[in-house]
Amino acid sequence: MHNAKELTVAYIGGGSRGWAWGFMTDLATDPDLCGVVRLYDIDREAAERNQVIGSRISAHPDAISRWAYEVSGSLQEALSGADFVVISILPATFREMESDVHLPERVGIFQPVGDTVGPGGFMRAMRTVPMFVTIAEAIRDYAPGAWVINYTNPMSLCVRTLYEVFPGVRAFGCCHEVFGTQKLLCSMLETEEGIRGVTRQDLRTTVTGINHFTWLTAASWGGTDLMPLYARFADKYAADGYEAGQDGNWMNSHFSCAHRVKFDLFHRYGAIAAAGDRHLAEFVPPWYTKDPDTVRSWKFSLTPISWRVKDLQDRLARSARLVSGAEAPSLTPSGEEGHLLLKALLGLGDMVSNVNLPNRGQVPDLPAGAVVETNALFTRNGIEPVSAGPTPAAVLPLVMNHVLNQENTLSAALHCDRKLGFAAFVNDPRFASVSPSDAQDLFCDMLENQRDYLPSGWF
Repeated sequence: MHNAKELTVAYIGGGSRGWAWGFMTDLATDPDLCGVVRLYDIDREAAERNQVIGSRISAHPDAISRWAYEVSGSLQEALSGADFVVISILPATFREMESDVHLPERVGIFQPVGDTVGPGGFMRAMRTVPMFVTIAEAIRDYAPGAWVINYTNPMSLCVRTLYEVFPGVRAFGCCHEVFGTQKLLCSMLETEEGIRGVTRQDLRTTVTGINHFTWLTAASWGGTDLMPLYARFADKYAADGYEAGQDGNWMNSHFSCAHRVKFDLFHRYGAIAAAGDRHLAEFVPPWYTKDPDTVRSWKFSLTPISWRVKDLQDRLARSARLVSGAEAPSLTPSGEEGHLLLKALLGLGDMVSNVNLPNRGQVPDLPAGAVVETNALFTRNGIEPVSAGPTPAAVLPLVMNHVLNQENTLSAALHCDRKLGFAAFVNDPRFASVSPSDAQDLFCDMLENQRDYLPSGWF
């Protein structure tokens, strides 16, 4: 068994200016863990900057755990002997993301995110799957016994690729979208029922579905069934949205919302849609995304790539300040659970959390092997998915369409199959009103825009 005080963590995407900083902070504030983090990134300079930042975080006077940070020059160097592997990479550049998100607007498809489903999610998968094939092969060759935590999108297909290439991999995908809906339930208890101090960890929720299209089919706090309370809550705020509590005003951030999409989906299907409205809106026909005015009426935002470019500049500036010492690192916890799940796998306390794993019966009416998101029990050196039971009958066709489409997307990516790829591309519900010829032209143009990151077999 791994020694919690002498851990080796390989971080693939170790130049990250977001996830990595949060993970470093969580490690520094956990007294039960210490060791070395090997940072590997195709942008070596970014990894070298994070080596300095990680060392500064670990040396912070309030840090209670000491970690060494090293830069690795190859996957082999990073992975050899690793106990844990963390993956958070950005596949390609904002140039490709610009095509993902904005080129489909010419046929009337507006995407708030564009990283999981729809035309943007498909193209992101085409360039991400080959990268994860390489990563999976390296894990198989150099760290076959390591636990692997993935944070990269498209989450389902990233995890699915790892298992397709290396069936013995011990990988799972973490996503915080369900956390936001659990916090919404806590805010509901406070503002509607006058019950203060409830945290999302105090709730018991049954999670089912797929990443970014997750659903809560049961929710309770203590002996209180929250589903009837949520029904009243959704009725009350369906028209104008709910902007109190954890998220603040939906206009204050590209990532906030007033939960109107959630409430509408609850009224349609009777289960709690458990992701941000920006993601949920991409899995259904263009009810909420017909055009920018429709998006605004539902009180969430389209996130333009121009905003992401500006945000990156801000992060680069902060990175420079952290490296130079002009800014002291913060030890504010990230709110993510990666380090806690790592501890549970080390035998430092069992834990239940929502994670993405291949379906082994936890969602009995979805295909075996497809990656689904449910709760799972993390124990010493083991993960046991928690049965979510049957998918609500009204929801199942929506989810099943995307599961089957993701399986076809994976096959198309692995075999550079243009015919199957186009079938998956156009089978998304957002294409319902797009002509086949316009869809074909869009497919070809978007593929061409990924040329630098696709295998030659596509062309």
